[in-house]
Amino acid sequence: MKQKTFIVPHDFTNVGDVALAHAIATAKLSDTVIQLLHVVSKEGDIKEAINKLDLVISNFSNQGVTLIPNVRIGNIFDDISDFAAEHQAELIFMGTHGATGWQHIVGSHALKIVTNSHVPFIIVQDKAVKVTGYDTIVVPMDLHKETKQKLSIVANLAKYFNSKVHVVTPAETDSYLKHQVESNIMFANHFFKERGIEVTATVLPGSGFDKEVVKHAASVDADLIAIMNLNRSSFLNAITANYEQYIITNDALIPTLIVNPVQTSSIYGAWFD
Repeated sequence: MKQKTFIVPHDFTNVGDVALAHAIATAKLSDTVIQLLHVVSKEGDIKEAINKLDLVISNFSNQGVTLIPNVRIGNIFDDISDFAAEHQAELIFMGTHGATGWQHIVGSHALKIVTNSHVPFIIVQDKAVKVTGYDTIVVPMDLHKETKQKLSIVANLAKYFNSKVHVVTPAETDSYLKHQVESNIMFANHFFKERGIEVTATVLPGSGFDKEVVKHAASVDADLIAIMNLNRSSFLNAITANYEQYIITNDALIPTLIVNPVQTSSIYGAWFD
């Protein structure tokens, strides 16, 4: 069986170490190797970057997970996704922060990197992963048909960490849309219960749904929020980018699983099956 791979882009900041710790927590009990990646702009920076990656690896050498250093010349917007594709990675764990560190990976830049990739991301801020990993996962379900595609990878994470899943949906007054919301709740409940995963469903106010999602996630002490990235459609850019950026840079510092929709019948999340 092919060894599974996670990717951790590292910019030698604390949040890069935090992202690595999240990847290690997820990889620990499986045959998963972690490929560390740093991207430089010129050849003269390679040696220093390799030395720094070696130091990062030495700091995490007692975790029982294989860590492999990699340095690429290029830019983070193209090379992270290309590197992940080359290694057929299952997940990319990446830190995001403010105006310090590697090429300022703030919310909008992180979203651009995600959009260029076919591999799901877990975006983390400067908040340590729990010893028990992702115990509680919040899953917003909206009316886009693509929203169901993230359930497979959420289920795999939930099975791995024995997590409780909280499905949240926006309240709708229109009878047709309300029926669609109820159908999504039924689908998600069945999907998770069929896999032996504890699940709850909550309807949140539809106005300011992104803020309501984060507020609810904080109230249940969530370890992860799972969303879809719909920014590949130019029609949806204007109405989704702000929502997604708000979630991945949320004030509660809760990590975000973000999955790009696929057009085929296949669904991401085969790892740990």
